[in-house]
Amino acid sequence: SPCQNTNGKKVAVIGAGPSGLAAGYFLARAGFDVTIFDKRDRAGGTVEYVIPDFRIPKDAISKDVQLIKRMGVKFQLGVNADFDLARLKEEGFNYIYLAIGAGKTNSLFIDGEQEKVMGAISFLEQYNESNDRLNLGKNVAVIGGGNSAMDAARAAKRVNGVENVFIIYRRTKEYMPADREELKLALEDGVIFKELLSPVSLHDGKLKCQVLELGEQDNTGRKKPVVKEGVFEELKV
Repeated sequence: SPCQNTNGKKVAVIGAGPSGLAAGYFLARAGFDVTIFDKRDRAGGTVEYVIPDFRIPKDAISKDVQLIKRMGVKFQLGVNADFDLARLKEEGFNYIYLAIGAGKTNSLFIDGEQEKVMGAISFLEQYNESNDRLNLGKNVAVIGGGNSAMDAARAAKRVNGVENVFIIYRRTKEYMPADREELKLALEDGVIFKELLSPVSLHDGKLKCQVLELGEQDNTGRKKPVVKEGVFEELKV
């Protein structure tokens, strides 16, 4: 229930993702009058729009949002993300908390059919919106070894028409930054791991990869991948 000991201070939270929702909840508990703004039509941010439902059920997100609303937090959704902070102060907000996220995807530039390269975040958003409209072909290659790569690979396995999903990583599985549980679940879903490879070019459905080997440890404590000169492997994607 809303805090009975309000302090009369208004807070504008910009962003309704995990950070903004958590801030809104705890600020309301502390007695602040909180309004959360977001450019999207639904609260939840990355958890709602990017993380697949086989990772976290949508009703869990909905329950969290309802709890936050019961604390007295107000929402303004589907509003312009380019906020005029001076205007918010004019409207009586004493504090402004920016919770706009860090969702920019790293780009992969390879020779050849660059138009066939898609960022993991963009792909997962499309998958969540309507995976039955995706046309990925029979073979999909996911570059990287983090949790987003595992999500993308597992999601791709669930798209109609996809037969093989490869995770391409420049080190070996033991050095992947993904949580061990996420790695295990990807293997259980039938994702094929291709270790010690780095993509070079994509032509006519053939992904050419440079073969690597592990050398000395780098400053992250992991063995550094080293090029095996003149040795390549091709994957059909």
